[in-house]
Amino acid sequence: MAQVGIVGGTGYTGVELLRLLARHPNVDIKVITSRGNAGSRVDEMFPSLRGRLDIAFSEPDLEALADCDLVFFATPNGTAMQMVPELLEAGTRVVDLGADFRLKDLATWSEWYGMEHACPSQVEEAVYGLPELHREAIRGARLVANPGCYPTAVALGWLPLLEQGLIAPESLIADCKSGVSGAGRKAQVHTLLCEANENFKAYGASGHRHLPEIRQTLETVLGREATLVFVPHLVPMTRGMQATLYGRLVEQGVDLQRLYEQRYANEPFVDVLPPGSHPETRTVRGTNLCRVAVHQPQGGETVLVLSVIDNLSKGAASQAVQNMNLMLGLEEAAGLDDIAVLP
Repeated sequence: MAQVGIVGGTGYTGVELLRLLARHPNVDIKVITSRGNAGSRVDEMFPSLRGRLDIAFSEPDLEALADCDLVFFATPNGTAMQMVPELLEAGTRVVDLGADFRLKDLATWSEWYGMEHACPSQVEEAVYGLPELHREAIRGARLVANPGCYPTAVALGWLPLLEQGLIAPESLIADCKSGVSGAGRKAQVHTLLCEANENFKAYGASGHRHLPEIRQTLETVLGREATLVFVPHLVPMTRGMQATLYGRLVEQGVDLQRLYEQRYANEPFVDVLPPGSHPETRTVRGTNLCRVAVHQPQGGETVLVLSVIDNLSKGAASQAVQNMNLMLGLEEAAGLDDIAVLP
């Protein structure tokens, strides 16, 4: 059994990680840390885990974490980079669910996250953890930067078109919607029930932290600069995310449905829906699936891609488990066979 640790297990992505790892056939959760809840049993905070986990939160301790085969960081930005170098030195692999290692350009990272990076050499080493794009590199990685939720939905929606050079890189639009859990578990006025319920709004239209991450992925695939308009929206539901993606086709007559089906034919967690489909967030709730549909309205030059994921799962915790499986030489889909709960 692989011994794993979790740093910061009290947020929504942390408890989602616990839910998945508690039933993973090849994993034993050895350590889970929380400075504010050290000594408290995990199942007291999260009763859904009663009978599944017999463990208490503990103070972060590098020695205990270094005894693990792999450590997840489900922590605020700026936390993982303080501990990762020592864990890597001890031979412990790391998956960071935060943003500390996602952006390769350190000046850009500092601009968006408001601090200097503590370990630039590890940023260079880190592998961006989108398995559908970097699977083989992830297998050999010591450090994986787990992608953000919006970047995952957007990248998987556009990959087939970008890889074949079928859309103009100067006219990309990502219109995205997320459930309230994407804002995290901390108390904030805009996520209170009376504020978020029966309300719909855009935010970050002039700039959002996921913008440079999305652009970096697009430009990695394209090999050149891309111009992107990215607008996120908050919708009154707990979890789920849809990316509605617009691009201008530079070549007509391509069978887009076949392109998508062929690109994702061997991907266990990307489901290309039949022609004319409209994916729904409820069909991926609690799963590692991304469901995608491609449209060419009225046969014109605009291509429209609809991509849905669960922001806490494929957008965070379950993708982190998928990366762990690859890094530890386990079956890639191990522990990730959930079926969405309906209704």
